[in-house]
Amino acid sequence: MKGFLRNVLFNAFSIFLLTQIIGGVKVTGGLPTYLFGGIALTVLLVFLKPILNILSLPFNIITLGLFSFVTNIIIFYLLTVIVPGINITAFTFPGLSYSGFVIPSFYFNVIFAFLIVAFLQSLIVSFLTWLIKK
Repeated sequence: MKGFLRNVLFNAFSIFLLTQIIGGVKVTGGLPTYLFGGIALTVLLVFLKPILNILSLPFNIITLGLFSFVTNIIIFYLLTVIVPGINITAFTFPGLSYSGFVIPSFYFNVIFAFLIVAFLQSLIVSFLTWLIKK
């Protein structure tokens, strides 16, 4: 129970951080939407992701694990369907320039927006888990 609650809070916090980092992630409804989104995302990751991983095992073997990104995209799409206050849309990265290092502006369509959101959410939760273990 303690682990489930920790995962809910980590997922809710990661959704909050994603709204601050990525312009294509919008959450309406405030704190209850973040908490319900954290609960829904935790339930989807605990129960649905293993089923999707088993079903997509042949594709994961062929693509050497890269197809797992598709399962993450499906999880986040289902999150936006289950929680009506969370929307993930296409966005444009404005670009970045620092000390001669330039990253140009780039447009992310909806599929890549879901991919970026899933990747960053995974990084945030992994970092938070790492902080707790230290």
